[in-house]
Amino acid sequence: MAADAEAHLCVLQGSICGFTIVTGGAARLVFGYDSYGNTCGQRNELIEGVRLSGLDHTDRKFVFFLDPCNIDIVQRKIKSVALCVSLCPAEELQTYQDLKRFAMVNGSELCSYELAAHKYPGLPERIDKCPKLPVPPSKPLPVFNRCTPVDVSCYAKFAEAVVTFVGDSSVLHRLIAGVAASKEIIIGLCVLALALSMILMVIIRYISAVLVWILTSLVVLGSLAGTGVLWWLYIDHRLYGNDTSPKLPKEAKEEMKAELSADSGQALLVYAVSASVFTIILLLLMLFMRKRVALTIALFHVAGKVFIHLPLLTLQPFVTFLALLLFWIYWILVLLFLGTSGNPEQNEETGLTEFRLTGPLQYLTWYHAVGLVWISEFILACQQMTVAGAVVTYYFTRDKNRLPVTPILSSVLRLVRYHLGTVAKGSFIITLVKIPRLILMYIHNQLKGRENVCARLLLKTCICCLWCLEKCLNYLNQNAYAATAINSTSFCTSARDAFVILVENALRVATINAIGDFVLFLAKILIMTSTAFAGVLLLNYQRDYTEWLLPLIIVCLFSFLVAHCFLSIFEIVVDVLFLCFAIDTKYNDGTPGKEFFMDKALMEFVESSRRLGRAAERGRSRVKEAVSEGAEMKPMKYVHLRATAPKPSQILTLRGVELQVGKKLIG
Repeated sequence: MAADAEAHLCVLQGSICGFTIVTGGAARLVFGYDSYGNTCGQRNELIEGVRLSGLDHTDRKFVFFLDPCNIDIVQRKIKSVALCVSLCPAEELQTYQDLKRFAMVNGSELCSYELAAHKYPGLPERIDKCPKLPVPPSKPLPVFNRCTPVDVSCYAKFAEAVVTFVGDSSVLHRLIAGVAASKEIIIGLCVLALALSMILMVIIRYISAVLVWILTSLVVLGSLAGTGVLWWLYIDHRLYGNDTSPKLPKEAKEEMKAELSADSGQALLVYAVSASVFTIILLLLMLFMRKRVALTIALFHVAGKVFIHLPLLTLQPFVTFLALLLFWIYWILVLLFLGTSGNPEQNEETGLTEFRLTGPLQYLTWYHAVGLVWISEFILACQQMTVAGAVVTYYFTRDKNRLPVTPILSSVLRLVRYHLGTVAKGSFIITLVKIPRLILMYIHNQLKGRENVCARLLLKTCICCLWCLEKCLNYLNQNAYAATAINSTSFCTSARDAFVILVENALRVATINAIGDFVLFLAKILIMTSTAFAGVLLLNYQRDYTEWLLPLIIVCLFSFLVAHCFLSIFEIVVDVLFLCFAIDTKYNDGTPGKEFFMDKALMEFVESSRRLGRAAERGRSRVKEAVSEGAEMKPMKYVHLRATAPKPSQILTLRGVELQVGKKLIG
């Protein structure tokens, strides 16, 4: 059912694209159209009520704006009049005489259609219907036939419409120039971030134990230190106080000082008690979960081995990013097609002709937006399913030297043949949660500053709850895909089985997610800071680049994004390995016929846990038997009093859990 719905959605997405092509929206976007509804480069039909429409623009293939820098990006409206011309001016035109000469020589008239080219210098209408002087040199935009200015300063004006916080335009110009000048270094640093991410995925298994224990120790020591400082401040405040009151009469000053001292002391006490409770809880959690930290280290170690045996896993971020990029490009093109589709309408404010969808067709944009969310989630779910299938194959293959030649390709084929419905259903569930959250965020932004406090808090609470639900469903879906790869069951059955396994191992799940996610986050920060440090050295070495702040920000953002993409794959591998480990330990015990499938590192963890468990069980059994033997001594003593006297050779000793008697009692 979900696969059919996904297929219908894809078909309807294609139908929307076909609709825009048939109705001319695609042609108007690609070839361009003027302010009177005429498409450039073709013969047009007359539009009722619109003057200068229905012209033959077969020889006029480019769109020219009379004021090319007067484009309001924020409002998404073109303020300048657009015309279809046969040639873009390659040189600057400073006077109306230059406009006349350009039109007479090249046959490209840059003023409104009703004005004759040879009369440009003397017409009074030239101020409103001719381009603003001086006309900057321009060149046609590739694919989209628009005459765009060559001068960078015009693009800076576009950026200023978006970056409204920039007050000095010269600063923005220098930043853009800095990015253009240091583009080779930016590309090199991005490649460095990519290489560091791939290297870290392999070597993290060697440093995971050190990282985990160092981070655990730092968290505990930081909590203890913070709690101690708060109690020290509270005691210091109670003993000495702090005279910071203003100059007032003595009685008023004493009263104010007492009130401030009481409030400050109470606040410090609350902080100190809260920190103490948090520290105690943290210490107890560390005490109870210290054994499970070893499982996290073992899983990291095995995950590193997975990438050595399955090196093609490192290509998954590239494949997923390429698929998302192609889909997003297609989605944006169709959205732009929709923006130029529909019926022609004349804007009352500007007098320009615009194309708008009316009636039921206006909801095509919303349907197109739903397709963006669902198909994007579908692509990400396909990546999770592919990785899960490959990791499951690795885990449940006892002899790692006999792994399939291409387990990644085998996983992809199984996904396409058997599990597309599972992936479609999981991505649809995420879409059902994400769309209401996005709508509430849109409403919150639209009402910002106008809603009351209660409504604002309610909206933020709903958004936060939906975000938490989305994260939980994402995690459950990921484990459901792994269960599907193991058992080849349906999505609902796999989700139920995965949920049961996760609940049975709740403490282990909490430990792995808390410690593992924190370690991976620090790894992302490490990659970003290393790339930023290299960027500072390179950009500072090039003394010509005086403005390298913006390039450095671009490099940091890109490096963090790359690290997130690669280490997210590592995180998926760890989660799938844990589910396989939990299922393996649930149905196998290591006896003949029920041998474990797990790796040596996980086997060592299991054996260590069993030794600790047996030692604890022996201790408990000794205590129980000692208590039971002590209880049995009382009736024996009662019999001894009523019976004849025992012989001297009788010895009654209690050694651990063994009771030895020299001879039987006579009585």
